[in-house]
Amino acid sequence: MGWTDERVEQLKQLWQDGLSASQIARQLGGVTRNAVIGKVHRLGLAGRATSARAERPRVQMPRRTPVIRPALVAPALPVVERDPLMDEHGNHATVLTISDRMCKWPIGDPATTNFHFCGHKPKDGSPYCEAHCVKAFQPTQSRRDRDRDYRRYLANG
Repeated sequence: MGWTDERVEQLKQLWQDGLSASQIARQLGGVTRNAVIGKVHRLGLAGRATSARAERPRVQMPRRTPVIRPALVAPALPVVERDPLMDEHGNHATVLTISDRMCKWPIGDPATTNFHFCGHKPKDGSPYCEAHCVKAFQPTQSRRDRDRDYRRYLANG
């Protein structure tokens, strides 16, 4: 339904009477609240005075007292055990000199020229000497622990 002169006059009167846009839309019928608001705006009708609301006193919140926290102390660095075989000189093997009868424990960074292998006599049936076998050994997981870890992996996957 369009805005006829009669409907515009009715809108102006209802607006001056203080009705809300929703109430005016219901009384006019066939228009929405937003249509009423748009028409009021285009007509330049003055806004209406709102009833003065009692001002609520602002509640003063007590100020927080700053929390003094102790200074953070970095944990002590773990003591890295020095490989007793690394201190010995002369028995090391390079990639070119390593053989089946030498410990193949890598020492140093492979990207540097100082990289080498332990070179000591290996333990029977192992690629490493006795000291490096102890270092490399990791006990097998129990079946129960392995199954629990697998279930956790599947649940998070």
